[in-house]
Amino acid sequence: MESSKIGLIGLAVMGQNLARNIASQNFKVSVYNRTTETMTSFIEAHGSDNLVGQADLKEFVESLESPRKIIVMVKAGRPVDLVISSLLPLLDKGDTIIDCGNSHFPDTIRREKELSEQSIHFIGCGVSGGEEGALKGPSLMPGGNKKVWSELEPIFTAIAAKDFSDKPCVTYLGNDGAGHYVKMVHNGIEYAVMQMMAEAYDVLSKSFGLTAPQIADIFEKYNEGKLQSFLFEIAVPILRQKDDLAEGYLLDKILDKAGQKGTGRWTAIEGMERGVDISTIVQAVNARIVSSRKDFRTELATKYDNPSVGKQLPTEALEEIIKELESALYAGMLLSYAQGFDLLRAAAEEMKWDLNYAEIARIWEGGCIIRAQILNTLHAAFEKSNNAPLWTIEDIVADLQESWGSLRTVTILGAQSGAPMPSLSAALSSFEGMSSARTSANFIQGLRDSFGAHTYKRTDREGTFHTEWGN
Repeated sequence: MESSKIGLIGLAVMGQNLARNIASQNFKVSVYNRTTETMTSFIEAHGSDNLVGQADLKEFVESLESPRKIIVMVKAGRPVDLVISSLLPLLDKGDTIIDCGNSHFPDTIRREKELSEQSIHFIGCGVSGGEEGALKGPSLMPGGNKKVWSELEPIFTAIAAKDFSDKPCVTYLGNDGAGHYVKMVHNGIEYAVMQMMAEAYDVLSKSFGLTAPQIADIFEKYNEGKLQSFLFEIAVPILRQKDDLAEGYLLDKILDKAGQKGTGRWTAIEGMERGVDISTIVQAVNARIVSSRKDFRTELATKYDNPSVGKQLPTEALEEIIKELESALYAGMLLSYAQGFDLLRAAAEEMKWDLNYAEIARIWEGGCIIRAQILNTLHAAFEKSNNAPLWTIEDIVADLQESWGSLRTVTILGAQSGAPMPSLSAALSSFEGMSSARTSANFIQGLRDSFGAHTYKRTDREGTFHTEWGN
């Protein structure tokens, strides 16, 4: 029997769809799952000459051509290590394990080092696009040994989504954990974008009393312009979905507790540890944390009477606010990307990764959850400026300057209507801080020197100074 080109372990929905995608591109793939019944059912439904199942791990490994290439699609953390330890006795030197889950990048660095000492290759590859992307074409973010990647490239290029120029949404990113790091930041930006959309939904509801389908009409218009994206595309049917268990619209019945799987939190922590302002992402994570405290929030709502709630604006103001909100969302999302790419730049310098920011924007144009027209703008801006920081690129400067006032207007509107705007207001504060030649940090330094003799520097002369304050 002909050996399989590649193997895949882990047949949850993402693993199943990725295996089907590989097989559809005429690469023979063997699959294995710890629960044999899952594998058997999957093969019964989708098996073919290019897609075969193995009930025994040893037989699975032996079904692969040498040097073996094995994709691991299991939950991040200890499950990945358990799969690797079960594979090691069965592998030969030169074989490759590819972790396509949402692993934390330090784990990827550790695994790559440990396996290389045993002459086993390890690639950490971020995969974005959800279930549909895995089947029809995801955005792929590989990192690891470049020579090893070149041997995998034909398969991954074939299964990837396409960008706006019909090129595959995959590119080699750098050594060890670079791929999973880029995927982590991608997910952090995703948190911020989703939060900003939720804030727009909330302020339209609270300021004008709009219903879910009325907001859907507005979002549908946004999706025809510069905010065109996968997330706005799926938001419209979500807002219009009628409840089949009760009267009204389903969104109004969904409990307001947002889940999270850790990648946004990892990104927020990374920003703190590397000293990079990614406040739009941090506040999006905080918003999910606040949402999770439903019982406590409900209790506090009985103790406090928000003076802004219920004060709706006249309908005549809606048309202008819709325009302002579109511009504010565009600015907020631009700023969340600017912050995300700042974090990538800081990590690349410290980790010695040669990240190409134009390429990263390009491979996010298709397949991934944050795929959007705005990424085409970023891709072109990075290429034109030789990968300069987004904040400094002429075209981005012009866009932010134009939408600055709208971001302020909408943030004020949120405060007036009692609609929390953690990420949009963070975008405004960050932008105004970053674009200020002088901030209030001089006052902080005065306080620090007063209570702790931490010293300070002056604007008018060189050196370090300390003052006996009040004398």
